Amino acid sequence: MKKRSKKKKNRKIWGFLKFQMILIVLVVLAIAYYYAGGYATQISDMKTEAIHLVAKSNEDTFKQGQTSVAYDADDNILAVLKGDKDAYYVEDQDIPIYIKQAIVATEDKRFYKHKGIDFRGIMRAVVAIVKEGEVTQGGSTITQQLARTIYLSNERTWERKVEEMYIAAELEQKYTKDQILEFYINNVYFGDGYYGIQAAAEGYFGTDISHLSLSQMIYLCAIPNNPTLYNPRKNPSNTIERRNRILKTMLDEKIISEDSYNTAITEDIKVLEKDTEETINNYAESYTYYCAARALMEMEGFEFEYTFDNEGQRVKYQSDYNALYSECYDRLFSGGYRIYTSINPGQQEALQKAVDDNLASFGEMNEDGVYELQGSAVCIDNKTGMVTAIVGGRSQEMSGLTLNRAYQSFRQPGSSIKPLIVYTPALERGYTPDTVVVDEPIDGGPVNGDGSYAGNMTLRNAVAYSKNTIAWKIFDELTPQVGIEYLENMGFVKLESSDKRLPASIGGFTNGVSALEMAKGYATIVNNGGYRNPSCVTKITDASGEVLYQADQTEQVIYQENACRQMTDMLQSVIDYGTGRGYKLGNMPCAGKTGTTNDNKDGWFVGYTPYYTTSVWVGYDIPKTVEGLGGGTYPGRIWYQYMQNIHRDLPYTDFVKPISDYEQPEETKEEEPQDEEELSEGGMTPDMR
Repeated sequence: MKKRSKKKKNRKIWGFLKFQMILIVLVVLAIAYYYAGGYATQISDMKTEAIHLVAKSNEDTFKQGQTSVAYDADDNILAVLKGDKDAYYVEDQDIPIYIKQAIVATEDKRFYKHKGIDFRGIMRAVVAIVKEGEVTQGGSTITQQLARTIYLSNERTWERKVEEMYIAAELEQKYTKDQILEFYINNVYFGDGYYGIQAAAEGYFGTDISHLSLSQMIYLCAIPNNPTLYNPRKNPSNTIERRNRILKTMLDEKIISEDSYNTAITEDIKVLEKDTEETINNYAESYTYYCAARALMEMEGFEFEYTFDNEGQRVKYQSDYNALYSECYDRLFSGGYRIYTSINPGQQEALQKAVDDNLASFGEMNEDGVYELQGSAVCIDNKTGMVTAIVGGRSQEMSGLTLNRAYQSFRQPGSSIKPLIVYTPALERGYTPDTVVVDEPIDGGPVNGDGSYAGNMTLRNAVAYSKNTIAWKIFDELTPQVGIEYLENMGFVKLESSDKRLPASIGGFTNGVSALEMAKGYATIVNNGGYRNPSCVTKITDASGEVLYQADQTEQVIYQENACRQMTDMLQSVIDYGTGRGYKLGNMPCAGKTGTTNDNKDGWFVGYTPYYTTSVWVGYDIPKTVEGLGGGTYPGRIWYQYMQNIHRDLPYTDFVKPISDYEQPEETKEEEPQDEEELSEGGMTPDMR
């Protein structure tokens, strides 16, 4: 028995030794193959790359590709700006503890014990592969999954797996467990285009994670393990089953109480239907994108320019501008910004309605299904200098971004330009509302609307009745160079050297102006000559609330204060008895100016109260005559409907009077208002280029 036992023992020892010898041979062969096959260099490079990637990372690395959100003046969501994925970022302290516990319990039980790689988990996965003949469970830790999500693809190759492990090990050395879990929860995929727990909460339940019930939290935590299998919209029963299993695990591990478990497991889960339609971007959204991109350009130190010494300088500037604008615009959709705007939702709706209502009788559409007759309008808050409403066309059910005529279209302004480049500058140089001027024919110059001339009249009435001859003569006195310089100083973007000529006095420009530019020009007058950039973006923060950009409304002096007050006083006469007659806003003081181009191709009405300035344009995208169009017709009606609406509940307040008051002349009551201005057929026209 002893002899037999000894032989048996020797056989075990010999068997063990043979196994060790075979293992050593296999290891030697593997090492030889490893080096001979060049894998040593390859794996060494992977390790070096992993060290480099993690070394240059910081917390912002894990916040890339985040969804940005724009808010209106009431802090309601105006627009959601997302690229190829919908993702938000939530700081660790704001992530509910149950979500963290559920993720660890289901994805990586040994998360707080391993150093990024769980060899026990890998062995379990290997055993499963041997048993099942295919991959049925993963051995990846939360850290490895994070490494894969941020740095790698999902392809299943040994190279990717090795690099994933190296990166995970490096991440564990650089960041704490709490940081890694925070990064993971904010970047893991929850199906249907949602990355991170906040995007999933908003996408599936339409709420913030702080408002989720326990059952909803765990329901969402069930998805990342297999976003297709557990997709709540495609396989809701699978998601419920996995939620129930996770809840049971949390109960067994005493993470939740039995009462909490019973409440959660019986809760009826309802997810929102996904909106498969493309977002219809309205005009406020597109203008917000434009302003926000320019705000980011400011943050980059870009200096905006509007005048150039030569064409080469202009081309160089435009190239630099386009490149940076494109980069900043794209960044809006992945930067996780919070963009706060001055857009007033009530005013936006009212302005759009005014445009739609007053142009409703024009139903003709082009081959693309777009209304042929169009309108645009902009409203600026005179207190802040910020845009509160902007309409770039008539309402139509069209997806995607459409032309926003309010700031992208440039048209001839007609006589609405006169206060900006003729009359306010003239008031700075000694003219007064009482100055007597002579309305008479000008050889080679324009004619008045009815072809008649009034002779001697005050400057006030020349403005009220929009006398082209008076504007032309005064502009000639000033010189076009002086008059156009005022527009240059206010950043009008489409000015050309060829605009510095006499036809500009009555609206004859090479390219024209936009509704936004006209609004900011008149807003400068009512602001006593102080120009402010009329953006709609008040500030931009990052996802955590840190302010990155704050609008600077520092004023630039364009006109003399008293000249502006006198101009306002004269523009009140336009509405009292001139070409804008009929558009008084009850007892609310208001001032404005009409504008009509030759052959009634463009109509303008720009006016203001102490509260708001609003500019309105009406015409065709490709200019042609509009029967019945004048500054005092469709544009005036749009202006009146909108301004009456937004001033309805505002208390009376008056404009600041000029320093020296004066009596209104008697001729005001005697002279009959004439038709809106029109230029001579054989001479210069506002469309002249």
